[in-house]
Amino acid sequence: MTNILQSLSKTVHMSLLIAILLLLGLHYFGDEIIGSNRYFYSWLFRYLHVLSGIMWVGLLWYFNFIQIPSMPNIPDEQKPAIGKVIAPRALFWFRWAALGTIITGLIVAYLQGYVHEAMTLGIGSDNPKSTAIGIGMWLGVIMAYNVWFVIWPNQKKALGIIECSPEEKSKSAKTAMLFSRANTLLSFPMLLSMVAAQNLY
Repeated sequence: MTNILQSLSKTVHMSLLIAILLLLGLHYFGDEIIGSNRYFYSWLFRYLHVLSGIMWVGLLWYFNFIQIPSMPNIPDEQKPAIGKVIAPRALFWFRWAALGTIITGLIVAYLQGYVHEAMTLGIGSDNPKSTAIGIGMWLGVIMAYNVWFVIWPNQKKALGIIECSPEEKSKSAKTAMLFSRANTLLSFPMLLSMVAAQNLY
C-alpha cells in the first residue's frame, strides 16, 4: 500500500479503480443504474462536475487562503520555488478544472432538460429551482471567464512565463490577484445557489 501512496499517479489510478468497483457493486446489488439511459449519463456527468468543481474551487481557495497571504512571509531566496515550480503547476490544474466544471455542468443541465431555463434564470417559467441553478451557473461562467481570460494571461506575465517589463509584471500580478479574489468572493454565492437548487426546491 505504501508503494501506491508514494506515487500520485498510482494513488489516483487506485482511487478510480475503487470508484469503478463501487459503481459496479452498486449496479449489481441495486437497481439498473448502468446503461445507455439518460439517468446514467446525468449521474456520470454530475459526478465529473463535482470532481472538477472540487479541484477548481479547492485550488482557488488554496491560492487565496494559503499562497497569496503566505508570500510576504517567504524569504526572497525561496520565492522562485513558488513562482517557477508550484504556481505554474497549480495554475494548470486550476484552469483546466474550471473548464471541466463548466462543460460538465452544461452537459448535466442539458441531460436534465433545464439548460435553457437555467441560462435564462427561469424568467417566465415561475420555477425558483431554475432561477437558483441559473444564478450558480452564470456565476460559474463568470468565474471561468476570469480564470482563462484575465487571471491566466496576467499570471503568465507575473510568473515570467511571458517576458515583460518589471512594471508590467507587477501590474499583472496585482490584476491576477484581484480577479482571483473576485472569484473567491463569487464562490460562496455560486456554491449556495447550486446547493439550494438541489435541496430546497
